[in-house]
Amino acid sequence: MKGLAFLTAFLFFIAAAGAFAQEAGKGKITGKLLTEDGRPMSGGSVFFFNAATGPPPSQEKYWRVPDAVAKIGDGGWFSLELPPGKYYLGAMKRISTEKNIGPPAEGDYFLKGQDATGNPKIFVIKKGETTDIGTIADAAPFKRAVVKYSDGVTTIEGVVRDSEGNAVRGAVVFCYNKPTARGKPLFVSDRTGDDGKYILRVSEGGKYYLKVRDLYGGGPPKGGEIVGSYWQGVPVEASAKTGEITKGVDIQVMRFPGRGPGQK
Repeated sequence: MKGLAFLTAFLFFIAAAGAFAQEAGKGKITGKLLTEDGRPMSGGSVFFFNAATGPPPSQEKYWRVPDAVAKIGDGGWFSLELPPGKYYLGAMKRISTEKNIGPPAEGDYFLKGQDATGNPKIFVIKKGETTDIGTIADAAPFKRAVVKYSDGVTTIEGVVRDSEGNAVRGAVVFCYNKPTARGKPLFVSDRTGDDGKYILRVSEGGKYYLKVRDLYGGGPPKGGEIVGSYWQGVPVEASAKTGEITKGVDIQVMRFPGRGPGQK
């Protein structure tokens, strides 16, 4: 699935009516997002990260997958319904030619959602209530130079290859913290280049479970898409040490053959 979806719940959340939100036990968050020079982030996306399901987002050290994604409308306004809880916020508007949501490219407008001290700000969602965050005008062109791949960053590295041993370009490694590797992944790597190398940064050491795709989007793979050799349920296991680089975790993938006539 292209566009505004993340793999297996890089979810596209659609706002429902206020009455339904109360019945479903949700709350609403609204606001206006602008660039640092005052231009609306219309056409971009706003992300929410549940504080209960993972660490605060930190583009310098890792790419955490958001728990909810919504489109930013005209004038930079957005509105989204979420289960009650505490959330971190981020936003992005593509300037690059990338079609799918993922880590920002150089120059894309990127909003961190930080407080006055530079720490990720918490937004509280309450059942049946609306949280209005007002206007945030902090989005600035993203600079790849801020991304760290060493100096204490916990990293898993390897090469993605096809069944013939060739390096695979454009693949993305998704990281889970449970061996079932189902539902929403916790972290995501940068896309592989011509050499097939992936760099997956995580928040801390531990055991992780990896899967590979070439598209962001939910649902089962379609014919021709990249999937892990064991896409039907067995991810690649990797162990990382906090602050260290774990190398040599290579992953073999295949092109999904399809599901019958038409191979779709």
